[in-house]
Amino acid sequence: MSTASVLFDAPGPRARVRNWVVSAIVIVVTALVLIAVLVQMAAKDQLTAAKWEPFLTANLWRTYVLPGVQGTLTAAGVSIVLALILGLLLGVGRLSTHGFLRWPCAVIVEFFRAVPVLIMMLFAFALYAAYDMFPSKHLALAAVITGLTLYNGAVIAEIVRAGVHALPRGQSEAAYALGMTWGQTMRSILLPQAITSMLPVLISQLVVVLKDTAIGYIITFLELVRQGVQMGTAYGNLLPALIVVALLIIAVNFTLSWVATRVEARMRRSRRGPTPLETEAVEQEGAPGAKAV
Repeated sequence: MSTASVLFDAPGPRARVRNWVVSAIVIVVTALVLIAVLVQMAAKDQLTAAKWEPFLTANLWRTYVLPGVQGTLTAAGVSIVLALILGLLLGVGRLSTHGFLRWPCAVIVEFFRAVPVLIMMLFAFALYAAYDMFPSKHLALAAVITGLTLYNGAVIAEIVRAGVHALPRGQSEAAYALGMTWGQTMRSILLPQAITSMLPVLISQLVVVLKDTAIGYIITFLELVRQGVQMGTAYGNLLPALIVVALLIIAVNFTLSWVATRVEARMRRSRRGPTPLETEAVEQEGAPGAKAV
């Protein structure tokens, strides 16, 4: 049997030529745009050695870049841990057979999925400042973590629900036939398999959390983008500073995406593990018309 994809027909000779032509045009246009950008940067003296020389000094990295990286990774790390815990609790709650637990969890999940992350950060920042709940030094960090935790916890709850629904129904039916309760079935059979299948999607969600830390710039959170702006202002090289910051963020995001791809590929090669959960399945589970459990 042919190993060709069954999702679409293999392109013929004319289609392959057309694809090569389109690809060549895209490459040429991209190269021309890049050249135009570099020409404009050179015309504005943004490519001179003096603009990029500060990045070769340890003082710049120690004063601006490393504190920004630390703030970004701290907010992202704490947020993802709290979001995993919250998402697991809400996801299991949505799967509960008890309506008094299932419906409140559904309302919480849908509410925090609908509210923009920036609004939650601003609200948390104002609330914490009004009641002096955190030291002023950590006020912005607490607000960023709160916003990221609530939003991503709601998203992870939908991932958990979709992961459990992706498992064969026969497993839960067999467990009930053996006399196991819903809690025992969920804890011992369904959740371990669901979490394994959810790993690629969960790792991909790390990229979202990492990028969303930049929203904390609005509430004066000390993260990489804000530090890049301050660095550019201090050294008079704003555009090169933002380019360096963008490259750092892209490098981290590509690393996380590579890890997610490797995990998914390894799980697909495994014959014993469950099929990894796809992002599309999560979106369908969270769609307005999706069937609630």
